[in-house]
Amino acid sequence: STPRDLPMFRDLLGTGEELGMSFSYKVQEQPNGLAQAFVLGADFLNGEPGCLILGDNMFYGQGFSAMLRRAANIEKGACIFGYYVKDPRAYGVVEFDEQGKVISLEEKPAVPKSNYAVPGLYFYDATVTEKAAARGEYEITDLNRLYLEEGTLKVELFGRGFAWLDTGNCDSLLEASNFVATIQNRQGFYVSCIEEIAWRQGWILTEQLLLLGQRLEKTEYGKYLIELAKQS
Repeated sequence: STPRDLPMFRDLLGTGEELGMSFSYKVQEQPNGLAQAFVLGADFLNGEPGCLILGDNMFYGQGFSAMLRRAANIEKGACIFGYYVKDPRAYGVVEFDEQGKVISLEEKPAVPKSNYAVPGLYFYDATVTEKAAARGEYEITDLNRLYLEEGTLKVELFGRGFAWLDTGNCDSLLEASNFVATIQNRQGFYVSCIEEIAWRQGWILTEQLLLLGQRLEKTEYGKYLIELAKQS
């Protein structure tokens, strides 16, 4: 993250130990491109596959976890995602064949070859650090094109009813907030509650979930965690 924003992420999330995870942080001094994350984070990856998620993108839908697991199991190549939009001219656009193999990538084309926009979610094999560093150009589309030229770039499609929201401006942030509020008020479940996720994955015990909730017991968020622990 940026020198200004990174301390806030560290203050909010810490080391991740309380959630049964391990968080590491790295400053990107200049906005040189998304793919530079793989160069700066080379030690984090340690020669293993990696995933890049843009912080202002939000995803919500049935079956999303299974889709992520499939993409995370990639051994060779890369996996990007496609989301059907009415007018894709403002997005990166992916064209693909019946087997999900990518044919072309275009950035904000005047005449799109498909209606599928590429969201900010990318999975890469262990060669990603080498590829990102080799050219010294850190645009994510350029990195994806290297995999396209290899013939190893695949696409997974988000179906109808799946939500992809970009919160990069005030209007879209409000739209995302209203969406989350609607889901949470109707169902009673919090969207992307990191403590609940850690608990359901078995990374923390119910006692730890209860402790985390008690620290925030004066808030609705804390009460939600306590109720989850008591219902288990």
